Amino acid sequence: MAGSWLLGSEDRHTRDAPPRAVLLAVVQDDRTDDGAPGTPTSLRELERLADTDGLTVAGTLVQGRDRPDPATYVGSGKVGELAATVERCDADVVIADGELSPGQARNLRDEVGVPVVDRTALILDIFAEHARTSEGRLQVELAQIAYQLPRLQGAGRTMSRVGGGRVVGGAGMGVRGPGEMRLEVQRRRLRRRAAGLRERAAELGRRRERTQRRRTRNQVPSVAITGYTNAGKSALLNRLSGAGVLTEDVLFATLDPTVRKVTVDGLTFTLTDTVGFVRNLPHQLIEAFRATLDEVTRADLALHVVDASAADALDQITTVRGVLREIGAEQVPEVLVLNKIDVASPETVAALRRSYPDALQVSALTGAGISDLREALAGHLRAVAGRAELNAS
Repeated sequence: MAGSWLLGSEDRHTRDAPPRAVLLAVVQDDRTDDGAPGTPTSLRELERLADTDGLTVAGTLVQGRDRPDPATYVGSGKVGELAATVERCDADVVIADGELSPGQARNLRDEVGVPVVDRTALILDIFAEHARTSEGRLQVELAQIAYQLPRLQGAGRTMSRVGGGRVVGGAGMGVRGPGEMRLEVQRRRLRRRAAGLRERAAELGRRRERTQRRRTRNQVPSVAITGYTNAGKSALLNRLSGAGVLTEDVLFATLDPTVRKVTVDGLTFTLTDTVGFVRNLPHQLIEAFRATLDEVTRADLALHVVDASAADALDQITTVRGVLREIGAEQVPEVLVLNKIDVASPETVAALRRSYPDALQVSALTGAGISDLREALAGHLRAVAGRAELNAS
């Protein structure tokens, strides 16, 4: 359920119903990614993110612009329509499908009368809800602090207008007002907290490296499961290893890495389930989860799981590979797996196979194709080990 991260302490509703949200997007036109009129793919994904966070999507508003307005994101002419939509939908929050500057969020909130947040804040809220381990919660808090700090600076400028300036009889420009001083105290507190969290994260990272070195000394190959969120990574881990990891039809159902051993034809290797990706994954999260994502960079093989039933599966593949490049994992050998073939249309699977003829087809739900996948993983790992021996000789 959406918490204080999105709504603050000023939620005007006392009913027990889920908070209501209006989604807001700026696109170059009002067409979908495949060229047909309708809802853009990114906005459909934002709807799923909102649902995952326990919000009811009460309305959407799309503004066609070449680029977001620097003051109000949608432009002054659209702000009145947004305010009317919020009132009509009895909404508690507005969520923008893009990253808002502190000024944009503040200006929109002043106009519509409810909190206005962006896609990054929504994803951070979901991560905060779903992180289970102490390391996961630590990483999320680091990302939240990185997101909050520049927004505190914007709030400080606004609050300092209350006092300290010539207009209100203060000491003049260059002297901090009470609001700015109060915000400086908050900034110092957050920076100290972040420094402590980074120290703890570094120690956890060193522990993970020691574990990785032990696996390497014991010559246990590693496979990292990666892919778009809700592609079925955890379900596939369960099917391959019997891990019993939580699986739900929601985005970011699991955040914390799970490592299990699998043996195929006498070859034992580890399978690690990693956090899923989405479009425009907040940079703060990539940085905060870098230690976890390094499981991919250190792996002998990346098992890239794709939801073959998704209309935008090709775009999802591009998104995942973009993040892998950002974390330096593009050199890790990859096995592409088309999951959910039990519900994907034959036409969609055929189109994916035309683009990626070497991709394997499986269903983590029914078990179709799993034996072939296990054999393929063992074969790839033996090939990787063979190349490593040649390079060492």
